Amino acid sequence: MEDESDITGATPRRRPKRDVLEINGRRLKPSTLMMGHGFDPALSEGSLKPPIFLTSTFVFENAAAGKRHFEGVTGKRPGGAEGLVYSRFNGPNQEILEDRLSVWEDAEDALTFSSGMSAIATLLLAFVQPGDVIVHSGPLYAATETLIGRILGRFGVTWLDFPAGATGDEIAAVIDRAKQQGRLSLIYLESPANPTNALVDVEAVRAARDAAFSGDERPPIAIDNTFLGPLWAQPLRQGADLSVYSLTKYAGGHSDLVAGGITGSKGLINQIRMLRNTIGTITDPNTAWMLLRSLETLELRMTRAGENAAKVCAFLRDHPKVESVGYLGFLEDGGDARQADIYRRHCTGAGSTFSLYLKGGEREAFAFLDALKIAHLAVSLGGTETLASAPAAMTHLSVPEERKQALGITDNLVRISIGVEDPDDLVADFDQALGAV
Repeated sequence: MEDESDITGATPRRRPKRDVLEINGRRLKPSTLMMGHGFDPALSEGSLKPPIFLTSTFVFENAAAGKRHFEGVTGKRPGGAEGLVYSRFNGPNQEILEDRLSVWEDAEDALTFSSGMSAIATLLLAFVQPGDVIVHSGPLYAATETLIGRILGRFGVTWLDFPAGATGDEIAAVIDRAKQQGRLSLIYLESPANPTNALVDVEAVRAARDAAFSGDERPPIAIDNTFLGPLWAQPLRQGADLSVYSLTKYAGGHSDLVAGGITGSKGLINQIRMLRNTIGTITDPNTAWMLLRSLETLELRMTRAGENAAKVCAFLRDHPKVESVGYLGFLEDGGDARQADIYRRHCTGAGSTFSLYLKGGEREAFAFLDALKIAHLAVSLGGTETLASAPAAMTHLSVPEERKQALGITDNLVRISIGVEDPDDLVADFDQALGAV
């Protein structure tokens, strides 16, 4: 009997291939899996790379399949919903991206969002109810502090915080105070802190949380892992439940997109997914496709930027116009023993974003920034180009003055994100800019 393809000339559809995660017992590294994990060319006419799926809705095979899908969505049938129905919920580009994003931290699942802040907002709305208490480390990204303190504050949500480098006892004391104040629904961390680069002891937070709560009463621990993740820090290994990203930064890495992500356990991710499906904070297909491209070179870009930062910081450290450099790589040389201990336990690299404290104040910081020729005066970080900004006068301008001083966000602070340029060229640029101070 003739095969159908012999008669029609068409190629019969194949089943999706299984993802290859290991070879001869060797588990493949994330940098390898970024090249094809989660995508089968057979499902897209043999295309080597995933196409961009610009569609708002997806066709059901038949009416019964449509009913089964919505039975899963609504919970009338156990096991949830499989397949695609509408692009506010998910799409092929986003699903492939989420599969690959979860690989880096060996997470059970992942979600992507239209921005880092939409990821954080959806996370907060998924777990926090009116009248609840949030415990967080400090400082946080200014928009995150605004969301917690001002926006959620309208609904009776209150917060308590501890400094990023707090000890286990200090963290436990804050958690105990929060329990007395109301229902503690979320512990939110940022490490390294923006913009001071101070590290949070995630293991100590986990121990304090577990000592204060049992079973299902335990509030999840979420952490903004943007500055070092996923290459140099993987906080899920230290006890965090959810790892949060501004994918705009290192994951995107080219300063040409805005997106966010969350990785973690399936149970918690599904709670966030339900809210994302409702309010529509998912990343769009084109941005997801661009992120798939960027993840292929993430390790290369971050490694080069990290090497560059080490060279630049070594130069800046001894410059007579520099007061200090908040670079994680210097923790190994002594200094703050507590921070050095956290760094050794939590980090595999020092990153490429650091805080530079100049001798002087705002005038000196502005003179330095205005004299830069290679580095760009712009907010954000983690791109291929070097960026510099003055947090006290820019990203953290809305933070009350007394809180800025308490957190070390001073007028002489310049935040620098090193890119992938030639490191000697960057040293020359910083040298001449310091000469203008």
